[in-house]
Amino acid sequence: MKNESSVKIIPLGGIGEIGKNITAIEYEDEIIVIDCGIAFPDEEMYGVDLVIPNISYLIDNSDKVKGIFLTHGHEDHIGALPYILKQLNIPLYGTRLTLGMVEIKLKEHNILSDCELHGVEAGETVELENLKVEFIRNTHSISDSCCLAIHTPVGVIFHTGDFKIDYTPIDGLTMDLERISTLGKEGVLLLMADSTNVQRKGHTISEKSIGETLTRIFSGAEGRVIVATFASNIHRMQQIINASVKYGRKVTFSGRSMENVSQVATDLGYLHIPEGYGISVDEIKNYPNNQVTIITTGSQGEPVSALSRIAFSTHRKISLEPKDLFIISASPIPGNEKLISRVINQLYKKGADVIYEALEEVHVSGHAYQEELKLIHTLIHPKFFMPVHGEYRHLRHHAKLAERLGMPSENIFTLDLGNVLELSADGAKINGRVHTGAVFVDGFGVGDVGTIVLRDRKHLAEDGMLTIVVTIEKESLSVIAGPDIITRGFVYAKEAEELINQARDIVRKELENCLDNNVIEWYVLKSSMKKSLEKFLYEKTKRRPIVLPIIMEI
Repeated sequence: MKNESSVKIIPLGGIGEIGKNITAIEYEDEIIVIDCGIAFPDEEMYGVDLVIPNISYLIDNSDKVKGIFLTHGHEDHIGALPYILKQLNIPLYGTRLTLGMVEIKLKEHNILSDCELHGVEAGETVELENLKVEFIRNTHSISDSCCLAIHTPVGVIFHTGDFKIDYTPIDGLTMDLERISTLGKEGVLLLMADSTNVQRKGHTISEKSIGETLTRIFSGAEGRVIVATFASNIHRMQQIINASVKYGRKVTFSGRSMENVSQVATDLGYLHIPEGYGISVDEIKNYPNNQVTIITTGSQGEPVSALSRIAFSTHRKISLEPKDLFIISASPIPGNEKLISRVINQLYKKGADVIYEALEEVHVSGHAYQEELKLIHTLIHPKFFMPVHGEYRHLRHHAKLAERLGMPSENIFTLDLGNVLELSADGAKINGRVHTGAVFVDGFGVGDVGTIVLRDRKHLAEDGMLTIVVTIEKESLSVIAGPDIITRGFVYAKEAEELINQARDIVRKELENCLDNNVIEWYVLKSSMKKSLEKFLYEKTKRRPIVLPIIMEI
Protein backbone atom coordinates (compact mmCIF):
# COMPACT_ATOMS: atom_id res chain seq x y z
CA MET A 1 0.00 0.00 0.00
CA LYS A 2 1.60 3.26 -1.13
CA ASN A 3 0.98 6.53 0.63
CA GLU A 4 -0.12 8.27 -2.55
CA SER A 5 -2.99 5.79 -3.02
CA SER A 6 -4.12 5.73 0.58
CA VAL A 7 -6.05 7.85 3.05
CA LYS A 8 -5.12 8.18 6.72
CA ILE A 9 -7.56 8.36 9.63
CA ILE A 10 -5.92 9.85 12.74
CA PRO A 11 -7.98 10.14 15.95
CA LEU A 12 -6.52 12.96 18.06
CA GLY A 13 -9.29 12.73 20.68
CA GLY A 14 -12.62 11.06 21.45
CA ILE A 15 -11.28 7.50 21.33
CA GLY A 16 -11.14 5.58 24.61
CA GLU A 17 -12.66 8.60 26.37
CA ILE A 18 -15.85 10.63 26.59
CA GLY A 19 -15.37 14.07 25.07
CA LYS A 20 -12.47 15.85 23.35
CA ASN A 21 -13.67 14.62 19.93
CA ILE A 22 -11.33 15.44 17.06
CA THR A 23 -10.26 13.35 14.07
CA ALA A 24 -7.90 14.16 11.19
CA ILE A 25 -8.39 12.66 7.74
CA GLU A 26 -5.40 12.99 5.44
CA TYR A 27 -4.98 12.34 1.73
CA GLU A 28 -1.72 13.40 0.05
CA ASP A 29 -1.33 17.14 0.78
CA GLU A 30 -4.82 17.67 2.23
CA ILE A 31 -5.98 17.25 5.83
CA ILE A 32 -9.50 17.86 7.05
CA VAL A 33 -10.45 17.86 10.73
CA ILE A 34 -13.77 16.57 12.06
CA ASP A 35 -14.91 18.37 15.23
CA CYS A 36 -12.78 20.00 17.93
CA GLY A 37 -14.20 19.42 21.41
CA ILE A 38 -13.33 19.59 25.07
CA ALA A 39 -13.46 17.03 27.84
CA PHE A 40 -14.27 17.86 31.45
CA PRO A 41 -11.60 17.21 34.09
CA ASP A 42 -11.86 14.21 36.38
CA GLU A 43 -11.41 14.29 40.15
CA GLU A 44 -7.64 13.80 39.88
CA MET A 45 -7.18 16.99 37.81
CA TYR A 46 -7.09 19.45 40.69
CA GLY A 47 -7.91 23.01 39.60
CA VAL A 48 -8.16 22.16 35.89
CA ASP A 49 -11.13 23.81 34.16
CA LEU A 50 -11.13 22.11 30.77
CA VAL A 51 -9.19 19.48 28.82
CA ILE A 52 -8.50 20.15 25.14
CA PRO A 53 -6.74 18.01 22.52
CA ASN A 54 -3.05 18.23 21.72
CA ILE A 55 -2.92 19.28 18.04
CA SER A 56 0.85 19.32 17.56
CA TYR A 57 0.46 17.00 14.55
CA LEU A 58 -1.86 19.51 12.86
CA ILE A 59 0.45 22.42 13.69
CA ASP A 60 3.42 20.52 12.24
CA ASN A 61 1.38 19.98 9.06
CA SER A 62 -0.45 23.31 9.07
CA ASP A 63 0.10 23.89 5.34
CA LYS A 64 -1.97 20.76 4.63
CA VAL A 65 -4.92 21.50 6.95
CA LYS A 66 -7.83 22.81 4.84
CA GLY A 67 -10.61 23.16 7.41
CA ILE A 68 -12.52 21.94 10.45
CA PHE A 69 -15.87 20.32 9.68
CA LEU A 70 -18.34 20.32 12.58
CA THR A 71 -21.02 17.66 13.07
CA HIS A 72 -23.02 19.61 15.68
CA GLY A 73 -22.83 22.25 18.42
CA HIS A 74 -22.17 20.32 21.63
CA GLU A 75 -19.23 21.25 23.87
CA ASP A 76 -17.45 17.93 23.35
CA HIS A 77 -17.38 18.73 19.60
CA ILE A 78 -16.85 22.52 19.43
CA GLY A 79 -15.65 23.59 22.90
CA ALA A 80 -11.91 23.60 22.12
CA LEU A 81 -12.21 25.80 19.01
CA PRO A 82 -11.33 29.12 20.72
CA TYR A 83 -8.08 27.61 22.02
CA ILE A 84 -7.21 25.68 18.85
CA LEU A 85 -7.94 28.53 16.44
CA LYS A 86 -5.43 30.71 18.28
CA GLN A 87 -2.79 28.12 17.32
CA LEU A 88 -4.10 27.18 13.89
CA ASN A 89 -6.42 29.64 12.16
CA ILE A 90 -8.23 27.62 9.49
CA PRO A 91 -11.75 27.76 7.98
CA LEU A 92 -14.71 26.29 9.88
CA TYR A 93 -17.63 24.56 8.16
CA GLY A 94 -20.91 23.79 9.89
CA THR A 95 -24.67 24.22 9.83
CA ARG A 96 -26.27 27.52 10.88
CA LEU A 97 -27.04 26.66 14.49
CA THR A 98 -23.67 24.96 14.98
CA LEU A 99 -21.85 28.07 13.78
CA GLY A 100 -24.18 30.22 15.91
CA MET A 101 -23.00 28.29 18.99
CA VAL A 102 -19.39 28.64 17.84
CA GLU A 103 -19.76 32.41 17.39
CA ILE A 104 -20.76 32.78 21.07
CA LYS A 105 -17.46 31.17 22.08
CA LEU A 106 -15.31 33.09 19.63
CA LYS A 107 -16.85 36.39 20.77
CA GLU A 108 -16.05 35.57 24.40
CA HIS A 109 -12.41 35.03 23.37
CA ASN A 110 -12.37 38.16 21.15
CA ILE A 111 -11.28 36.24 18.04
CA LEU A 112 -14.50 36.10 16.00
CA SER A 113 -13.33 38.78 13.57
CA ASP A 114 -10.16 36.77 12.85
CA CYS A 115 -11.98 33.52 12.03
CA GLU A 116 -13.37 32.25 8.73
CA LEU A 117 -16.80 30.60 9.14
CA HIS A 118 -18.71 28.92 6.30
CA GLY A 119 -22.35 27.98 6.73
CA VAL A 120 -23.45 24.69 5.16
CA GLU A 121 -26.97 23.26 4.82
CA ALA A 122 -27.68 19.56 5.34
CA GLY A 123 -27.50 17.95 1.90
CA GLU A 124 -24.72 20.23 0.65
CA THR A 125 -21.15 19.20 -0.17
CA VAL A 126 -17.93 21.15 0.40
CA GLU A 127 -15.41 20.39 -2.34
CA LEU A 128 -11.65 20.59 -1.85
CA GLU A 129 -8.96 19.55 -4.30
CA ASN A 130 -9.05 15.81 -3.55
CA LEU A 131 -11.65 15.49 -0.81
CA LYS A 132 -15.37 16.26 -0.74
CA VAL A 133 -17.30 16.54 2.54
CA GLU A 134 -21.05 15.91 2.35
CA PHE A 135 -23.30 17.02 5.24
CA ILE A 136 -26.18 14.59 5.84
CA ARG A 137 -28.95 15.43 8.31
CA ASN A 138 -29.30 13.22 11.38
CA THR A 139 -31.24 13.49 14.64
CA HIS A 140 -29.60 14.15 18.00
CA SER A 141 -30.31 16.14 21.17
CA ILE A 142 -29.46 19.38 19.38
CA SER A 143 -30.84 20.85 16.15
CA ASP A 144 -28.84 21.00 12.92
CA SER A 145 -26.81 17.88 13.70
CA CYS A 146 -25.20 16.05 10.77
CA CYS A 147 -23.37 12.95 9.68
CA LEU A 148 -20.42 13.50 7.33
CA ALA A 149 -19.63 11.50 4.21
CA ILE A 150 -16.05 12.18 3.14
CA HIS A 151 -15.59 11.31 -0.51
CA THR A 152 -11.94 10.44 -1.17
CA PRO A 153 -10.17 9.03 -4.26
CA VAL A 154 -9.83 5.78 -2.29
CA GLY A 155 -13.50 5.49 -1.26
CA VAL A 156 -16.20 6.98 0.97
CA ILE A 157 -15.62 7.41 4.71
CA PHE A 158 -18.88 7.78 6.62
CA HIS A 159 -18.76 9.47 10.05
CA THR A 160 -22.10 9.30 11.89
CA GLY A 161 -21.32 12.10 14.35
CA ASP A 162 -23.48 11.85 17.47
CA PHE A 163 -26.91 10.54 16.53
CA LYS A 164 -30.07 8.69 17.43
CA ILE A 165 -32.82 7.66 15.02
CA ASP A 166 -35.83 9.72 16.06
CA TYR A 167 -38.81 9.21 13.77
CA THR A 168 -40.80 12.02 15.45
CA PRO A 169 -38.27 14.83 16.09
CA ILE A 170 -39.55 18.12 17.49
CA ASP A 171 -38.65 20.11 14.37
CA GLY A 172 -40.07 17.44 12.02
CA LEU A 173 -36.69 17.01 10.30
CA THR A 174 -35.99 13.27 10.35
CA MET A 175 -32.62 11.64 9.73
CA ASP A 176 -31.86 11.33 6.02
CA LEU A 177 -31.86 7.54 5.97
CA GLU A 178 -32.60 7.56 2.24
CA ARG A 179 -29.29 9.27 1.41
CA ILE A 180 -27.45 7.03 3.87
CA SER A 181 -28.96 3.95 2.21
CA THR A 182 -27.95 5.24 -1.24
CA LEU A 183 -24.36 5.71 -0.08
CA GLY A 184 -24.41 2.17 1.29
CA LYS A 185 -25.57 0.77 -2.05
CA GLU A 186 -22.87 2.73 -3.90
CA GLY A 187 -20.22 1.42 -1.48
CA VAL A 188 -18.70 2.79 1.73
CA LEU A 189 -15.06 2.03 2.49
CA LEU A 190 -15.08 2.88 6.21
CA LEU A 191 -17.80 3.50 8.79
CA MET A 192 -16.95 5.52 11.91
CA ALA A 193 -19.92 5.32 14.31
CA ASP A 194 -21.01 6.71 17.70
CA SER A 195 -20.48 4.09 20.43
CA THR A 196 -21.82 5.89 23.51
CA ASN A 197 -24.94 3.76 24.06
CA VAL A 198 -23.84 0.53 22.39
CA GLN A 199 -24.43 -1.37 25.65
CA ARG A 200 -28.10 -0.38 25.78
CA LYS A 201 -30.54 -2.75 24.11
CA GLY A 202 -33.50 -1.68 22.01
CA HIS A 203 -34.25 1.82 20.68
CA THR A 204 -33.96 5.28 22.20
CA ILE A 205 -37.21 6.97 23.14
CA SER A 206 -38.31 9.89 20.96
CA GLU A 207 -37.68 13.39 22.30
CA LYS A 208 -41.40 14.04 21.74
CA SER A 209 -42.28 11.70 24.66
CA ILE A 210 -40.64 14.20 27.02
CA GLY A 211 -43.13 16.83 25.91
CA GLU A 212 -46.02 14.61 27.02
CA THR A 213 -44.42 14.11 30.44
CA LEU A 214 -43.71 17.82 30.85
CA THR A 215 -47.28 18.77 29.87
CA ARG A 216 -48.67 16.39 32.50
CA ILE A 217 -46.31 17.71 35.19
CA PHE A 218 -47.09 21.34 34.34
CA SER A 219 -50.84 20.66 34.61
CA GLY A 220 -50.50 19.99 38.35
CA ALA A 221 -47.93 22.67 39.24
CA GLU A 222 -49.24 25.25 41.72
CA GLY A 223 -46.22 27.58 41.91
CA ARG A 224 -43.27 28.41 39.67
CA VAL A 225 -41.79 25.65 37.51
CA ILE A 226 -37.98 25.77 37.35
CA VAL A 227 -36.48 23.41 34.77
CA ALA A 228 -32.75 22.67 34.61
CA THR A 229 -31.47 21.24 31.33
CA PHE A 230 -28.50 21.48 28.97
CA ALA A 231 -28.30 24.91 27.35
CA SER A 232 -27.65 23.26 23.98
CA ASN A 233 -30.81 21.10 24.07
CA ILE A 234 -33.02 23.45 22.08
CA HIS A 235 -35.64 20.77 21.37
CA ARG A 236 -36.05 20.28 25.14
CA MET A 237 -36.31 24.05 25.64
CA GLN A 238 -39.01 24.20 22.96
CA GLN A 239 -41.06 21.55 24.71
CA ILE A 240 -40.75 23.36 28.03
CA ILE A 241 -41.95 26.53 26.29
CA ASN A 242 -44.86 24.66 24.66
CA ALA A 243 -46.00 23.23 28.02
CA SER A 244 -45.67 26.69 29.61
CA VAL A 245 -47.74 28.38 26.90
CA LYS A 246 -50.44 25.73 27.21
CA TYR A 247 -50.91 26.64 30.89
CA GLY A 248 -50.47 30.40 30.48
CA ARG A 249 -46.96 30.66 31.93
CA LYS A 250 -44.39 33.30 31.01
CA VAL A 251 -40.92 31.92 30.26
CA THR A 252 -37.52 33.29 31.27
CA PHE A 253 -33.98 31.98 31.01
CA SER A 254 -31.37 32.00 33.80
CA GLY A 255 -27.67 31.29 33.48
CA ARG A 256 -25.22 32.88 31.04
CA SER A 257 -24.97 29.96 28.62
CA MET A 258 -28.74 29.41 28.69
CA GLU A 259 -29.39 33.09 27.94
CA ASN A 260 -26.80 33.18 25.14
CA VAL A 261 -27.91 29.96 23.43
CA SER A 262 -31.63 30.73 23.69
CA GLN A 263 -31.01 34.15 22.12
CA VAL A 264 -29.00 32.69 19.22
CA ALA A 265 -31.53 29.87 18.67
CA THR A 266 -34.41 32.37 18.67
CA ASP A 267 -32.62 34.74 16.30
CA LEU A 268 -31.86 31.89 13.87
CA GLY A 269 -35.41 30.53 14.03
CA TYR A 270 -34.69 27.26 15.87
CA LEU A 271 -36.54 28.29 19.07
CA HIS A 272 -40.05 29.74 18.96
CA ILE A 273 -41.49 31.75 21.86
CA PRO A 274 -44.98 33.16 21.12
CA GLU A 275 -45.39 36.92 21.36
CA GLY A 276 -45.83 38.09 24.95
CA TYR A 277 -44.59 34.88 26.60
CA GLY A 278 -40.88 35.67 26.87
CA ILE A 279 -39.85 37.78 29.86
CA SER A 280 -36.58 38.73 31.57
CA VAL A 281 -35.54 37.48 35.00
CA ASP A 282 -36.20 40.97 36.38
CA GLU A 283 -39.86 40.73 35.28
CA ILE A 284 -40.62 37.55 37.26
CA LYS A 285 -41.87 39.55 40.24
CA ASN A 286 -44.57 41.17 38.04
CA TYR A 287 -46.46 37.86 37.66
CA PRO A 288 -48.07 35.36 40.06
CA ASN A 289 -45.88 32.33 40.72
CA ASN A 290 -48.28 29.99 38.91
CA GLN A 291 -47.71 31.99 35.72
CA VAL A 292 -43.90 31.69 35.63
CA THR A 293 -41.49 29.12 34.17
CA ILE A 294 -37.73 29.49 34.59
CA ILE A 295 -35.42 27.51 32.30
CA THR A 296 -31.98 27.36 33.88
CA THR A 297 -28.50 25.94 33.73
CA GLY A 298 -27.22 23.56 36.40
CA SER A 299 -28.56 20.15 35.36
CA GLN A 300 -25.16 18.69 36.34
CA GLY A 301 -25.09 20.35 39.77
CA GLU A 302 -22.24 22.69 38.84
CA PRO A 303 -21.47 24.81 41.95
CA VAL A 304 -21.60 28.17 40.12
CA SER A 305 -24.66 27.36 37.98
CA ALA A 306 -27.98 29.18 38.36
CA LEU A 307 -29.71 26.08 39.80
CA SER A 308 -27.06 25.63 42.51
CA ARG A 309 -27.21 29.31 43.40
CA ILE A 310 -31.01 29.12 43.74
CA ALA A 311 -30.73 25.98 45.90
CA PHE A 312 -28.11 27.51 48.22
CA SER A 313 -29.74 30.98 48.32
CA THR A 314 -26.88 32.79 46.60
CA HIS A 315 -28.70 33.77 43.39
CA ARG A 316 -28.98 37.56 43.14
CA LYS A 317 -32.41 37.62 41.48
CA ILE A 318 -34.18 34.30 42.13
CA SER A 319 -35.07 33.13 45.65
CA LEU A 320 -36.69 29.81 46.43
CA GLU A 321 -40.40 30.24 47.21
CA PRO A 322 -43.19 28.00 48.56
CA LYS A 323 -44.71 25.57 46.01
CA ASP A 324 -41.75 25.91 43.62
CA LEU A 325 -41.44 22.79 41.46
CA PHE A 326 -37.96 21.89 40.17
CA ILE A 327 -37.46 19.55 37.20
CA ILE A 328 -33.96 18.20 36.45
CA SER A 329 -34.34 17.37 32.75
CA ALA A 330 -30.99 15.67 32.16
CA SER A 331 -29.06 12.62 33.29
CA PRO A 332 -25.78 13.06 35.19
CA ILE A 333 -22.60 12.91 33.15
CA PRO A 334 -20.42 10.16 34.71
CA GLY A 335 -18.59 11.72 37.66
CA ASN A 336 -21.24 14.40 38.31
CA GLU A 337 -23.62 12.21 40.33
CA LYS A 338 -22.48 13.61 43.69
CA LEU A 339 -22.80 17.22 42.54
CA ILE A 340 -26.39 16.87 41.35
CA SER A 341 -27.37 14.78 44.40
CA ARG A 342 -26.07 17.59 46.61
CA VAL A 343 -28.29 20.13 44.83
CA ILE A 344 -31.38 17.88 44.89
CA ASN A 345 -30.92 17.23 48.61
CA GLN A 346 -30.57 20.97 49.26
CA LEU A 347 -33.76 21.73 47.32
CA TYR A 348 -35.67 19.12 49.31
CA LYS A 349 -34.19 20.55 52.51
CA LYS A 350 -35.59 23.97 51.57
CA GLY A 351 -39.04 22.46 51.09
CA ALA A 352 -39.20 22.38 47.29
CA ASP A 353 -40.57 19.55 45.16
CA VAL A 354 -38.04 18.02 42.77
CA ILE A 355 -38.64 15.76 39.78
CA TYR A 356 -35.66 14.03 38.18
CA GLU A 357 -34.92 11.07 35.94
CA ALA A 358 -35.30 8.42 38.66
CA LEU A 359 -38.88 9.60 39.35
CA GLU A 360 -40.24 10.60 35.94
CA GLU A 361 -39.32 10.28 32.27
CA VAL A 362 -37.95 13.82 32.00
CA HIS A 363 -34.87 13.00 29.92
CA VAL A 364 -34.03 10.82 26.93
CA SER A 365 -30.62 10.11 25.45
CA GLY A 366 -29.40 11.65 22.21
CA HIS A 367 -27.23 8.63 21.37
CA ALA A 368 -28.29 5.53 19.45
CA TYR A 369 -29.06 2.25 21.21
CA GLN A 370 -28.16 -1.16 19.78
CA GLU A 371 -31.04 -1.53 17.33
CA GLU A 372 -30.39 1.90 15.80
CA LEU A 373 -26.69 1.10 15.45
CA LYS A 374 -27.60 -2.18 13.75
CA LEU A 375 -29.77 -0.28 11.26
CA ILE A 376 -26.94 2.10 10.36
CA HIS A 377 -24.48 -0.79 9.92
CA THR A 378 -26.98 -2.64 7.75
CA LEU A 379 -27.81 0.36 5.57
CA ILE A 380 -24.18 1.36 5.04
CA HIS A 381 -22.68 -2.13 4.90
CA PRO A 382 -19.09 -0.79 5.00
CA LYS A 383 -15.97 -2.70 4.02
CA PHE A 384 -14.18 -1.58 7.19
CA PHE A 385 -15.42 -0.34 10.56
CA MET A 386 -13.88 1.88 13.25
CA PRO A 387 -15.90 2.52 16.43
CA VAL A 388 -15.57 6.09 17.78
CA HIS A 389 -16.96 8.35 20.50
CA GLY A 390 -16.72 6.25 23.65
CA GLU A 391 -14.57 4.77 26.35
CA TYR A 392 -12.60 1.67 25.42
CA ARG A 393 -15.32 -0.67 26.69
CA HIS A 394 -17.84 1.04 24.41
CA LEU A 395 -15.51 0.65 21.44
CA ARG A 396 -15.01 -3.05 22.16
CA HIS A 397 -18.76 -3.69 22.54
CA HIS A 398 -19.38 -1.86 19.26
CA ALA A 399 -16.72 -3.97 17.53
CA LYS A 400 -18.45 -7.13 18.81
CA LEU A 401 -21.80 -5.83 17.55
CA ALA A 402 -20.30 -5.35 14.07
CA GLU A 403 -18.95 -8.90 14.19
CA ARG A 404 -22.41 -10.25 15.08
CA LEU A 405 -23.75 -8.44 12.02
CA GLY A 406 -21.33 -10.40 9.82
CA MET A 407 -18.28 -8.15 9.49
CA PRO A 408 -14.96 -10.06 9.56
CA SER A 409 -12.98 -9.23 12.71
CA GLU A 410 -9.90 -8.38 10.64
CA ASN A 411 -11.89 -5.53 9.04
CA ILE A 412 -12.66 -3.91 12.40
CA PHE A 413 -10.16 -1.47 13.89
CA THR A 414 -10.35 -0.40 17.53
CA LEU A 415 -7.74 2.33 17.72
CA ASP A 416 -5.92 4.17 20.48
CA LEU A 417 -5.42 7.92 20.35
CA GLY A 418 -2.75 8.85 17.84
CA ASN A 419 -2.88 5.57 15.90
CA VAL A 420 -2.86 6.03 12.12
CA LEU A 421 -5.35 3.88 10.23
CA GLU A 422 -4.25 3.72 6.59
CA LEU A 423 -6.86 2.75 4.01
CA SER A 424 -6.63 1.90 0.35
CA ALA A 425 -9.21 0.46 -2.03
CA ASP A 426 -7.68 -2.97 -1.35
CA GLY A 427 -6.95 -3.06 2.36
CA ALA A 428 -6.46 -1.34 5.69
CA LYS A 429 -3.86 -1.43 8.43
CA ILE A 430 -2.68 0.50 11.47
CA ASN A 431 0.49 2.15 10.26
CA GLY A 432 2.34 4.08 12.97
CA ARG A 433 1.17 6.77 15.35
CA VAL A 434 1.41 10.52 15.84
CA HIS A 435 1.93 12.59 18.97
CA THR A 436 -1.32 13.51 20.70
CA GLY A 437 -2.80 13.69 24.18
CA ALA A 438 -4.43 16.19 26.50
CA VAL A 439 -3.72 19.86 27.19
CA PHE A 440 -5.06 21.30 30.45
CA VAL A 441 -6.77 24.68 30.64
CA ASP A 442 -6.53 26.31 34.07
CA GLY A 443 -7.92 29.84 34.22
CA PHE A 444 -6.12 31.85 31.53
CA GLY A 445 -3.32 29.29 31.33
CA VAL A 446 -3.38 26.82 28.46
CA GLY A 447 -0.89 23.97 28.70
CA ASP A 448 1.09 25.41 31.62
CA VAL A 449 -0.35 22.81 33.98
CA GLY A 450 1.16 19.40 33.29
CA THR A 451 1.44 16.02 34.99
CA ILE A 452 4.09 17.26 37.45
CA VAL A 453 1.89 20.15 38.60
CA LEU A 454 -1.12 17.83 38.91
CA ARG A 455 0.97 15.36 40.89
CA ASP A 456 2.00 18.15 43.27
CA ARG A 457 -1.59 19.36 43.61
CA LYS A 458 -2.73 15.82 44.39
CA HIS A 459 0.09 15.50 46.92
CA LEU A 460 -0.89 18.82 48.53
CA ALA A 461 -4.56 17.82 48.65
CA GLU A 462 -3.80 14.50 50.31
CA ASP A 463 -0.92 15.26 52.70
CA GLY A 464 -0.48 19.03 52.88
CA MET A 465 2.73 21.06 53.00
CA LEU A 466 5.48 22.13 55.41
CA THR A 467 7.78 25.07 54.81
CA ILE A 468 11.10 25.28 56.70
CA VAL A 469 12.58 28.77 56.96
CA VAL A 470 16.12 29.27 58.27
CA THR A 471 18.50 32.27 58.22
CA ILE A 472 22.29 31.69 57.98
CA GLU A 473 25.03 34.28 58.58
CA LYS A 474 27.22 34.11 55.46
CA GLU A 475 30.62 34.84 57.01
CA SER A 476 30.47 32.59 60.07
CA LEU A 477 28.15 29.96 58.50
CA SER A 478 26.08 29.98 61.67
CA VAL A 479 22.31 29.70 62.06
CA ILE A 480 21.07 33.02 63.43
CA ALA A 481 17.29 32.50 63.06
CA GLY A 482 15.08 29.43 62.80
CA PRO A 483 14.49 26.90 61.67
CA ASP A 484 10.82 27.90 61.70
CA ILE A 485 8.20 25.48 60.40
CA ILE A 486 4.97 26.64 58.76
CA THR A 487 2.32 24.02 57.94
CA ARG A 488 -0.61 24.13 55.53
CA GLY A 489 -3.05 21.24 55.27
CA PHE A 490 -0.83 18.93 57.35
CA VAL A 491 -1.52 19.44 61.05
CA TYR A 492 -2.74 22.42 63.00
CA ALA A 493 0.43 23.58 64.77
CA LYS A 494 -1.16 24.38 68.16
CA GLU A 495 -2.67 20.89 68.37
CA ALA A 496 0.58 19.21 67.36
CA GLU A 497 3.06 21.50 69.06
CA GLU A 498 5.22 18.64 70.29
CA LEU A 499 5.47 17.12 66.79
CA ILE A 500 6.45 20.48 65.28
CA ASN A 501 9.04 21.09 68.01
CA GLN A 502 10.58 17.65 67.40
CA ALA A 503 10.61 18.35 63.66
CA ARG A 504 12.35 21.66 64.28
CA ASP A 505 15.02 19.91 66.38
CA ILE A 506 15.59 17.30 63.67
CA VAL A 507 16.12 19.99 61.04
CA ARG A 508 18.38 22.08 63.29
CA LYS A 509 20.62 19.11 64.07
CA GLU A 510 20.87 18.14 60.40
CA LEU A 511 21.68 21.71 59.41
CA GLU A 512 24.32 22.18 62.10
CA ASN A 513 25.89 18.83 61.23
CA CYS A 514 26.23 19.91 57.60
CA LEU A 515 27.71 23.31 58.48
CA ASP A 516 30.16 21.73 60.97
CA ASN A 517 31.41 19.55 58.12
CA ASN A 518 31.84 22.59 55.84
CA VAL A 519 28.91 21.70 53.60
CA ILE A 520 28.02 25.16 52.31
CA GLU A 521 26.22 24.51 48.99
CA TRP A 522 22.66 25.69 49.48
CA TYR A 523 21.12 22.88 47.37
CA VAL A 524 22.91 20.25 49.52
CA LEU A 525 21.73 21.92 52.73
CA LYS A 526 18.16 22.09 51.43
CA SER A 527 18.21 18.46 50.31
CA SER A 528 19.56 17.26 53.68
CA MET A 529 16.94 19.24 55.63
CA LYS A 530 14.17 17.97 53.35
CA LYS A 531 15.17 14.28 53.54
CA SER A 532 15.64 14.25 57.31
CA LEU A 533 12.28 15.92 57.90
CA GLU A 534 10.41 13.70 55.42
CA LYS A 535 11.83 10.57 57.11
CA PHE A 536 10.86 11.81 60.59
CA LEU A 537 7.33 12.82 59.57
CA TYR A 538 6.62 9.52 57.85
CA GLU A 539 7.82 7.55 60.88
CA LYS A 540 5.61 9.63 63.18
CA THR A 541 2.48 10.17 61.04
CA LYS A 542 2.67 7.81 58.00
CA ARG A 543 2.09 10.92 55.85
CA ARG A 544 4.27 12.41 53.13
CA PRO A 545 3.60 16.17 52.98
CA ILE A 546 5.45 18.35 50.48
CA VAL A 547 8.47 19.85 52.29
CA LEU A 548 9.79 23.21 51.03
CA PRO A 549 13.09 24.36 52.62
CA ILE A 550 13.91 28.08 52.34
CA ILE A 551 17.37 29.41 53.27
CA MET A 552 18.01 33.12 53.67
CA GLU A 553 21.52 34.49 54.07
CA ILE A 554 22.69 37.78 55.57
